[in-house]
Amino acid sequence: MKIGSRILKTAIGAAISIAVAQAFQLTFYASAGTVTMLCIQRTRKKSYEIAWQRFLACLIGLSVAAMMFTFVGYNPWTITLILLISIPLMIRFKAKESVIASSVFIFHLYVMKHITWQFIVNELALMVIGISVGLILNLFMPSADQELRRYQQKIEENFGIIFHEMSRYLREGDHDWSGIEIVETNRLLKEAKERAIHNVENRFDEEELKFYRYFQMRDKQFDVLDHLLPHLVRFHPHTDLGEKLADFLDQIAEGIHPGNTADLYLDQLDKMSEKYRKMPLPRTEEEFDMRATLFLIMNEIRRYLTIKKRLAK
Repeated sequence: MKIGSRILKTAIGAAISIAVAQAFQLTFYASAGTVTMLCIQRTRKKSYEIAWQRFLACLIGLSVAAMMFTFVGYNPWTITLILLISIPLMIRFKAKESVIASSVFIFHLYVMKHITWQFIVNELALMVIGISVGLILNLFMPSADQELRRYQQKIEENFGIIFHEMSRYLREGDHDWSGIEIVETNRLLKEAKERAIHNVENRFDEEELKFYRYFQMRDKQFDVLDHLLPHLVRFHPHTDLGEKLADFLDQIAEGIHPGNTADLYLDQLDKMSEKYRKMPLPRTEEEFDMRATLFLIMNEIRRYLTIKKRLAK
C-alpha cells in the first residue's frame, strides 16, 4: 500500500482545518475538513480553479437557500426547489463540480431552521478556512524533473534500438526482432506528456515547458517512424544501397540525445540524396521500385530530422 503526497496532504489538511474551525468555535466545524479534502488536487493550477469554484458555488447555494427557506419554509421540498435553482446557476458560472460542496452548507441552514447574519458569517468562515488550508498545502508539490528525465532516457534508448533494428534489417533481412520497443515507446510518450503537463501546472515556470515540448517533439518523430517502417520492409536487403542507408541509420541511432544534431545529419542526407540522383536510371521495374522506395525512406528520415531542428530553433 502506497501513501502518496496527495493522500498525505488530504489527511493532514482535513485535521488542520477542523482544528482551526474548532478553535474559533464555529458551528459545524468538521465541514471545514470536508472543504479542504475537496480542494486538494493533483496540480496547483487545478487547486486554484477548484478553490474559486467551491467559493462561488457555496455563495450561490447559501444565497438561494436563505431566500427560499425564508419565503417557502423549512421542509424537504424546499431543498428540491433550492437545488433546481442553484445547480443551473452553478453550471452557468462554470462551478458545476462544486455542487456537492455547496449542498453541505445548504443542509446546514436546513438543520438550523433559523437564518442570522452570525450564522452566514460562520458558513463563510468554514469555507475560507477549508479553502485556505487546501491551497497552502498544495503549494508543496514535489518536482517531477527526475521522473521526466527517466522517461526521456528510456524513450531515447528505445528510439536507438528501433533505428539499429531497421539498420539490421537492411543488412540481414528478416530477423527475430519482436518490435516490443515500438509498443513500449508509444505508452511511454503518452505517460511522459501527461506527467510533463502536470509538472508545468504545478510549478508555473516557463523552464518546465521544455520537457513537454521535448516529449511532444519525440511523439511527432515517433509518428514518422511509424510511417517509415512499412517503406523499409519493402526495400530489398543485402544491397549496396541498403548497406549505405544502414550505416546512416546507425549514425542517427548513436546520436539520439536531447541536444541538437539534426543539422549534421541533414547535411549528410542532402549529400546522399544528391549522389543517388546522379546514379544511372533504373533499367528494370524492380530497380525502379527499389529506387522509389529509397527516396520515400529518405524523405521520412528528413521529416524526422527536421522536427528536431524546429524544436532547437
